[in-house]
Amino acid sequence: MSPLRLLYLALAVWGAIHPMYWFLKHMRETGSGLSGLIDAWYVNASTTGLTWDLTIAAIALTVWIVAETAARRNWIALVAIPATYGIGLSCGLPLYLFLRTRPVG
Repeated sequence: MSPLRLLYLALAVWGAIHPMYWFLKHMRETGSGLSGLIDAWYVNASTTGLTWDLTIAAIALTVWIVAETAARRNWIALVAIPATYGIGLSCGLPLYLFLRTRPVG
């Protein structure tokens, strides 16, 4: 496996674990669960802007994944879509790049 693919994989793992740590910490501290976490994303203009920034980027990534998967027939790369929306863009994007750069045969 190339160093670049290893870097993508490491970033995907980091992007899954590090943000989730903070999300879980927030939910434990506030006792508000997922709905409280989502409410916190809109607590002020700064967090609302960041939330929309990540949402738009996630949609753009999804369009790219679907378009490239259809062209390249690299169906396993579709797992990056649920990773993006279920975990976050910080996991989904490097995961897609990792899967995209694998030899397809």
